[in-house]
Amino acid sequence: MTRPSPQDVSQVASIGGGPIGGGWTAHFLARGYDVTSYLHDPSERDSFKAIVDTAWVSLTDLGLAEGASLDRLRITHDLEDAVQDADFIQESAPEILSVKQELYRQLGSMASTGVVISSSTSGLPMSDIQTHCPTPERTVVGHPFNPPYLLALVEIVGGDRTSPDAIAWVEEFYKIAGKEPVVLMKEIPGFIATRLQEALWREALHMVANGEATPEQIDTALIHGPGARLALMGQCMAFHVACGEGGMATNLDQFGPALKLPWTRLEAPELTKELRDAMVEGCNAMADGRHFEDLAAERDRGIVAILNAIRAQCNSGGPVRSG
Repeated sequence: MTRPSPQDVSQVASIGGGPIGGGWTAHFLARGYDVTSYLHDPSERDSFKAIVDTAWVSLTDLGLAEGASLDRLRITHDLEDAVQDADFIQESAPEILSVKQELYRQLGSMASTGVVISSSTSGLPMSDIQTHCPTPERTVVGHPFNPPYLLALVEIVGGDRTSPDAIAWVEEFYKIAGKEPVVLMKEIPGFIATRLQEALWREALHMVANGEATPEQIDTALIHGPGARLALMGQCMAFHVACGEGGMATNLDQFGPALKLPWTRLEAPELTKELRDAMVEGCNAMADGRHFEDLAAERDRGIVAILNAIRAQCNSGGPVRSG
């Protein structure tokens, strides 16, 4: 098996021209890699380059690695050309199982033996994706959080036929590439962060459906309530610190009975037309006519400020945070 060591990776292939594929491309370029991006349709080129250019503004603010340059990007519409010299492949194709299965059937033969192929899938099991791949042992899930050029999390999990060596390799590579990898203990739908986010999302939908809160009130509550604390410490450590000397033990002993109270509803509400319209109208009202690109740029500026604040806090010996 031919596989470069994680620290020797120099050429990355990024598959997919959407926000995730473009975001990964920008991230790897900012870390000083040569990147070849595969776009299925030539018509994607302009929108893809706009994603990369938008990301580059924030990445520059955060600080680029030595040698990082947009000039190190090459775009191709030939899949074999995209992966033939790759030391690592990040796949961000559409979230359609049949499409990914066919893609991995091709990549399993096209890519150099041993080169790890990592999927950005947000929920499809690698055991299903790798079904028709002739070299499934080197295929893994490397699920980012959007935007992948700013948020460091990558959730890693293999499929039934994935080699443990591939998982260990990609964990080390992502660390070198500036990510915060988390290797899952087992393959579960939605991984870790998406499942947590989904629980929050379902409760938000219930509150809107029942006329208990508007989308704006929900977002305001999160931004000015637990959001900042979670960004620094995560959920478990936030509750551990919240109860003083007793830590998590005090938290569970005092508030454990509240787990039986009707504070949350984990079952998803029926997505009626009324609920759908209420969510759409509420979010459109908050957008207040601003275009997607302006909203994304505003989001990115805010995330950069938060990341720099967390970095400064950690460098000064501040509170421990998860990850």
